[in-house]
Amino acid sequence: MDKRIRADVFRTRLQEAMSLKKVTRSALSRAANVDRSTIGQLLKNDYPRLPNAQLAADIAGALSVSTDWLLGLTNRPEAPGDIVAAAMSLSPAERTSADEQLLEWHREAEGYKVRHVPATLPDILKTERMLQWEYASFREKRLPEAFAAMQNQLQWLSSGVSDYEIALPLHEIEACAAGTAYYKGVSRDVRFEQLNFLANQCDQMFPRLRIFLFDAHRVFSAPVTVFGPNLAVVYVGQCYLAFREVERVKSLTNHFDWLVREAIVDARDVPFHIRSMMDQ
Repeated sequence: MDKRIRADVFRTRLQEAMSLKKVTRSALSRAANVDRSTIGQLLKNDYPRLPNAQLAADIAGALSVSTDWLLGLTNRPEAPGDIVAAAMSLSPAERTSADEQLLEWHREAEGYKVRHVPATLPDILKTERMLQWEYASFREKRLPEAFAAMQNQLQWLSSGVSDYEIALPLHEIEACAAGTAYYKGVSRDVRFEQLNFLANQCDQMFPRLRIFLFDAHRVFSAPVTVFGPNLAVVYVGQCYLAFREVERVKSLTNHFDWLVREAIVDARDVPFHIRSMMDQ
């Protein structure tokens, strides 16, 4: 960039940052430890002036912007650490589906497709008796919260505000039908009620709701949800790892789409497959 053009960019962005932060020339000169006239010279448009590295850094620090932005090297005014924090964050995760953060992300995704790989069967499609078994070790009041949240999410899905795609490993259905692995100890009635409900919802809400079954021997995924084009969340147990940087969201979207392409049971066939497994 030509020096004159860079000086114009610097002057314009300096004025913008001072106006936004409501910082006067005198206040900025004190914060940067220079004379007020030095700041005045940088703001004049009659001759290209650029600060030295020390002054540029001091001004950027005083205005809470990045030096790179002031000098026209980036269009992001935030400091690098703030950019990273905005692009990726950790949020505490509750076990219950009534988690306020999770509900807020669903509201944020209204109008967009939600792509979801659950840790077990999807919470949004669980029966009350299955939730009773899951939350047996929690305080009693958590179950009503979890069930009410699930019902609200199901109504939200039924309203057609957003499409919902779920990629689920086939062994999750098999384990629920057989009462093995995670579902060991769940009564047959509860398990079959759950699978019937899942199959019925797939029938009734297709194509708003689409579930694809993949073979975990061939492909794998950690629990992840992509809320439209602007947010992707990985569930790691006690916390959510949330990504808002566009390229990271695209990468996780592509990962989900790969699971769908590799699915061994298509969404149209999932209800029949679940009922066949129960019969067997």
